[in-house]
Amino acid sequence: MRAPARILLVEDDLSIRETIAELLAEEGYAVTCAANGAEALDLLSSDAAPSLILLDLMMPVMDGWAFRSAQRRDPRLASIPVLVLSAGHGGDSVAVAGLGVDAFLAKPFDLDTLVSTVHRLC
Repeated sequence: MRAPARILLVEDDLSIRETIAELLAEEGYAVTCAANGAEALDLLSSDAAPSLILLDLMMPVMDGWAFRSAQRRDPRLASIPVLVLSAGHGGDSVAVAGLGVDAFLAKPFDLDTLVSTVHRLC
């Protein structure tokens, strides 16, 4: 039996983070959570690379924009697919496109759409 795909969820809102982590765990994914970009980079430096990163953009300490910039500069992390989940920049498709991410879901999003997008990217 194959090991479950690993997902790093980077989201500052605790209730959203817990809901998504629980949902994806029920779908068979191994989910690790970070509350901001700096915490996520620390996890990525100490753990094996995940199959997918779910990234909020608006967070304290280090936002998603700064995290994505750091991720893209690191050859070990640059190829990890990223799904952005954000309410703050849903209408700014040009700015989000500049992040070079694999997919974007505007909050609030449909949970079935989230799951199908994660399945596709993993």
